[in-house]
This record gives sequence, structure tokens and C-alpha cells, in this order.
Amino acid sequence: MKINQTQRIVLLSILTALTVVLGYIHVPTLTGFITLLDVGIFFTAFYLGAKEGAIVGGLSGLLLDLLLGYPQWAFFSLLFHGLQGYAAGWSGKGRILGLFLASIAMVGGYFIASVFLYNAASALDGLAGNLIQNAVGIILGSILAAAMTKVRKVAA
Repeated sequence: MKINQTQRIVLLSILTALTVVLGYIHVPTLTGFITLLDVGIFFTAFYLGAKEGAIVGGLSGLLLDLLLGYPQWAFFSLLFHGLQGYAAGWSGKGRILGLFLASIAMVGGYFIASVFLYNAASALDGLAGNLIQNAVGIILGSILAAAMTKVRKVAA
């Protein structure tokens, strides 16, 4: 099924909103929080592709930080989660490399930003949480994308 530009914008808007809602499921930490935001980003990237993953990743990360009161992270989230979504959307033989780069973009990006915003100790403190958030996002996002692919095939 081919979708027009308006339908594409609506779909990405809905996925961004749903990803922000997933991000509201969060656990505060000393340097921020751990969320299910990455589940929505990885789902979008796996199911729709790199460009869509970048759009949903960047916008949802930015919006979540603004809504939860962490405006100092908003630009970083736009950049890091956007890169995460783009790299995760690679398919075929590039999928493993894409997942590795997506993980580096998010975990490494926040680590470096934490060093500049706070200090190295805070950056190390946030490292484990970001690794867990990223891993959960990959696992649940891939499960949801596989389920949606099966549902789509059955419905067709």
C-alpha cells in the first residue's frame, strides 16, 4: 500500500506521540531518567526505516525532555536519538552495524554530554542506565516490529 505525504506525516506524528507516551514510563536517576522511549524509536526504525526512525527518535527525545523538565538535554536528545533512530533503521547486512552505531550514538552521546554538563562521575553513573534503556529498546522494539509485520501479512 502506497501512502501519500499527508498520511506519512500523520503516521510519523502518531508514532512520535506514542513514543513520548512510552517515555513517560520512566525511572528517575541521579543524572536524569531511564525510559521506554527507545522502544518506540527502535520499533519505528525497524518497521519503517532509517529516515522515519530519525524523525521519531529526534522529535520524541526532544519533546520528552521539554515535557519532563530537562530542557538542558533537549538539543542533545534531538541529536542523539535522531542518530539512534537513523542508524537502527538500516536493514540487510548493515543491520548489525546500524544497531552498534545506534547504541554508540545514544549511550556514547549522552556520556560525552554528561561530562560537559556535569562531570565524569555523573557520566559514569548514567552509563549503566543508558545501556539498559538501549538494550530494552532493541529487544522490545524488534519484538513489536516483528509482530506488526506478521499482522500486516495476515491482514493482506
